[in-house]
Amino acid sequence: MPPSPFSSQFSSGDATADRRADYARMLAEGGDFAAAAELIEQALELTPDWAAGWFRLGEYRDKAGLGAAADAYRQTLALRPDDVFGARLKLALIGAEQTPDRPPSRYVEGLFDDYADRFDTALVKKLGYSVPGKLAALVMPHGPFRNTVDLGCGTGLFGAEIRGRTERLEGFDLSLNMLAKAQAKGLYDHLGQSDLSLASDESGLFGDLAVHRADLVSAADVLMYLGSLETVFPLVLELLSPAGLFAFSVEDAGEGFVLRDSLRYAHSEAYIRTLLSRFGFDLLLVENTVIRMDAGKPVHGILFLSRKPS
Repeated sequence: MPPSPFSSQFSSGDATADRRADYARMLAEGGDFAAAAELIEQALELTPDWAAGWFRLGEYRDKAGLGAAADAYRQTLALRPDDVFGARLKLALIGAEQTPDRPPSRYVEGLFDDYADRFDTALVKKLGYSVPGKLAALVMPHGPFRNTVDLGCGTGLFGAEIRGRTERLEGFDLSLNMLAKAQAKGLYDHLGQSDLSLASDESGLFGDLAVHRADLVSAADVLMYLGSLETVFPLVLELLSPAGLFAFSVEDAGEGFVLRDSLRYAHSEAYIRTLLSRFGFDLLLVENTVIRMDAGKPVHGILFLSRKPS
């Protein structure tokens, strides 16, 4: 799991408060969350407007079973209404709010901006991330492709797999730091920032670029950062030419879509099948697989290959 976006903001601006926060972090790493919460509370007495500190207090209180974690998360939201820390997701996990249909875009953007420099090493080498290669294997028999649009392209892991089989390759991501890493690899003909939770005219996918321009749209390990996929399928339909392919992965859920402790969403096969049918896609292939490791345990996912009608 990428680090929380508050990792780059975890300074209160007060040296004494920062020292107490550092001691709190060490106590938490040793499993003493109650003592860690007490120290963060002391730090917040000195710096009451420190949003990242309130978020960390919520985490420590939750893990210590102290109660009042929701109060700390709500204070985080009051100080940072853009919810860069994902406090609303935390509130949902502890039952203090309804599960949102999608995470805050600013949270996801910050998450991957922080993670970009170590993304390839951490995800591929340490967590055994395998979706790009497996998804490419599903689509290769249907190539070569005229134009591939790689949604949530990240640093270009799927792009590297498909580049040799597509005449044109476009990549889109919410994180500018991820896009910079993809740009450095020289794989893409076009890169742009996009938000898949928005309508087409605000998404960043079109503008001067044509509709129905792609014969392959991919979304490797992207949809777990969206929750409800009601906005995604219309965007894909607008991107795809007739008979174009949509290849994507999800984390496997038992029913509907759910928010997990990792702050990622998981989707059931039945939920995906319902959406594909509603938006007129033909389902070509479904593959159950392990997509990565997380905390030493396999994360089970599902790969889908579908086709827009001709």
